[in-house]
Amino acid sequence: MKRWDEEELRWEIKIPLFKNMIILKELGLALGIPFGILIIMLLIASEGDLFVDGIAYPLIFIGIFFIAAFLFIMLIYGGKYDAGYVINSKGILNYTQEKQAKRNKIINALLVLTGIFSGRPSAAGAGILAQSRQAVFVKWKRIKRVKIYSKSKSIIVKGGFTERIALFCNDDNFELVRDIILSKADLNGE
Repeated sequence: MKRWDEEELRWEIKIPLFKNMIILKELGLALGIPFGILIIMLLIASEGDLFVDGIAYPLIFIGIFFIAAFLFIMLIYGGKYDAGYVINSKGILNYTQEKQAKRNKIINALLVLTGIFSGRPSAAGAGILAQSRQAVFVKWKRIKRVKIYSKSKSIIVKGGFTERIALFCNDDNFELVRDIILSKADLNGE
């Protein structure tokens, strides 16, 4: 096992998006809640009869949207999230690896331009927000909660409202990363 020398610990890893339970849970929350509410509302409005008043069309559209999103992610990203991490005496940095960051920059810029030219500020805002999250740094003193998932070799650290990092480790560094985080994080608030 590697030792922590108080200087810096770095690693990069490719995480399969549709096989990692932490990522699937986040996708479920981000997409499942709004689309779930929409589906429930449509079912209530149709009183359970999906073929009345064209209620089936939005449901078909939602299904097509999910299939298209899955194919897009598989085609553009190979179904993987390429993450990088730096842990040092100041805190934890999570960044998107260079090759994927370049793809993200292009896609986010296209989203911003599409939003601007179509008159949809929410689309432009989504592109700007997505681009701003390409690198996230959380200082040790800001970390208030840590969740450890030994089975998947993953650790979630939470600081302030927007400060959240999922650290995906490998067999070689999981225990070291866990021990560093538990020793350095300010968990007095728990």
